[in-house]
Amino acid sequence: MAYFDSASSAPLHPVAQQALLAALEDGWADPARLHREGRKARLLLDAARETAAAEAGCRPDELSFTPSGTQAVHTGIAGALNGRRRASRHLVVSAVEHSCVLAAAQVHVDDGGTLETVPVDHGGRVAPNAFAAALRDGAALACLQSANHEVGTEQPVPEVAEICRAAQVPLLVDAAQSLGWGPVGGDWSLLTASAHKWGGPPGVGLLVVRKGVRFAGPAPADEREHGRTPGFENIPAAVAAAASLRAVRQEAAAEAERLRALVDRIRARVPELVPEVEVVGDPLRRLPHLLTFSCLYVDGEALLHELDRRGFSVSSGSSCTASTLTPSHVLRAMGVLSEGNIRVSLPPGTEEETVERFLTVLPEVVGGVREKLGAPSASGDRPAAERQRGEAAPAREEAPALTVDSLGKRCPIPVIELARAIGGAPVGSLVAVLSDDEAARLDIPAWCRMRGQEYAGERAAERGAAYLVRRRL
Repeated sequence: MAYFDSASSAPLHPVAQQALLAALEDGWADPARLHREGRKARLLLDAARETAAAEAGCRPDELSFTPSGTQAVHTGIAGALNGRRRASRHLVVSAVEHSCVLAAAQVHVDDGGTLETVPVDHGGRVAPNAFAAALRDGAALACLQSANHEVGTEQPVPEVAEICRAAQVPLLVDAAQSLGWGPVGGDWSLLTASAHKWGGPPGVGLLVVRKGVRFAGPAPADEREHGRTPGFENIPAAVAAAASLRAVRQEAAAEAERLRALVDRIRARVPELVPEVEVVGDPLRRLPHLLTFSCLYVDGEALLHELDRRGFSVSSGSSCTASTLTPSHVLRAMGVLSEGNIRVSLPPGTEEETVERFLTVLPEVVGGVREKLGAPSASGDRPAAERQRGEAAPAREEAPALTVDSLGKRCPIPVIELARAIGGAPVGSLVAVLSDDEAARLDIPAWCRMRGQEYAGERAAERGAAYLVRRRL
């Protein structure tokens, strides 16, 4: 098996395993006690905190260990909002934040707060001036991830941090995906991370709250972890998390260069080997180990299962994964194709031969899934200059020459039926696709962009919506 899903959780680093086993001997006692066993445990916890703080770029007394990265995010957002409740109840986040950030934001809205979401470009990156506009009237807190968990795009954290500092608004940075590769630049106020993303043990998060940031923890007062995270610390896990973070950072420069070359190879080869593929995310400002692409006419869940059968463990933000029937909010915010979505995130140590085997297997797998779904033959030879962006043109009130009824059908069937039917409409005429699948709002415009057709917008329908496509080719 080839594990290509390290963005979800990286394999346990050998240093983490060694540190965890060693700390189990002396890290079981209560570090708040003054007896011999308690002092041993305290020494281990203090050393772990100092190591993690050095790698995070903060003071040891600014860093707390939490039971998970998600808990760190929830505590950080709630604590910062509580601390600045008198100043403002407005929260600003980017449209592509991790779902745990958006869940915390929804709790804030349900509690009477206000929320503004900053959009991203087609590559998934926010514009600093858009953040500045969102902060024009003040805010209690702003949130911006350092790098996206689904497409790998790096965000302009230093520039946004400077904007937030000028507006006197604290900035919380979710650094879960990037901290193992290097420190987060900029004058941020709060930072969160998760150890299992860099090869540490699961169940350990980091929460950094800079000195001077108003913070009122949402949980009842507790004497541990600066009062930010209640409960007994998992000292062996904290030791292993800190030790592995230091180890991966020492290896990061060389490993990043090696993995970036492998990812660049996949980025270049996949569109050559598989017709009708859209590689998504910023091509340059991105994490070194992560690549995401979407394939037309492919069921994402079927694609994952087939790759798993061939020995490759990958992830997906497709609307047809087992956990959801709606497109990933990240892909939706970017306005890219959601069907047949695959995320490849290479763990340290991935070999060139393994990547070549993946590139050999992928065309067969995609072709097999397309054949099972009855997809039309995908043509990958259309010159890029003939392709259109596929943005919605104003829909004129004209009757469609052809209507495709895809109501009740899930991705990628509406797009497949459109591709089959459009050849029966005169060039220049409209084709309407009736669909109640949320993914159609993304996938039909993306199909137009990839196939050189014109997306003419949508109209209300008795059920779902009518998506209009003008045949150009």
